[in-house]
Amino acid sequence: MAQVIDWRIELIEAHQGLFHPPEAHPEKASGYPWCDQGWRDLLERLCGRIEAALRDGETIRILQIKEKFASLRCYWRGDVSPETAARIMEAVALAQARSACTCEQCGAEGRLYKNGGFYMTRCADHAEGMEVSAEPGREHVHLLRRTYGTSDVYYARYDRESDTFTEVSAPRGTEE
Repeated sequence: MAQVIDWRIELIEAHQGLFHPPEAHPEKASGYPWCDQGWRDLLERLCGRIEAALRDGETIRILQIKEKFASLRCYWRGDVSPETAARIMEAVALAQARSACTCEQCGAEGRLYKNGGFYMTRCADHAEGMEVSAEPGREHVHLLRRTYGTSDVYYARYDRESDTFTEVSAPRGTEE
């Protein structure tokens, strides 16, 4: 019988410098991802971006990865410069934005659904409940922090195809 390898353990083992798993027990890493297979690609992208952001001597530890309200949450701490922290925050924001339009089950393009009191991002094949539509003009728009540790925020639209943000003006009704 073939041994089944959990994709989450493979992710942790491939990025040990981010997860710092206990020796011989990657499943006990504090950042063990509590989400489904469909978000594997976006987590691999996230880890790659974080590793690329780190400068010599800088370290981080991913503390928690989970699904909450149908999108990814990633919490971390580290000994990094403000510039590196800003790059890590952008990497996390990109992963969160991608999760909001990616089926957590299979990785296909997805939408927000509500089933009872639960929200989920699903493709048409895995959808449960009723689709939740965004207000016109606010589709895939996210509020982001420009610099780590400041209140300098801006709005950006996420493009799934290019996996990038484009700054946009504040949606109607959000201006101060």
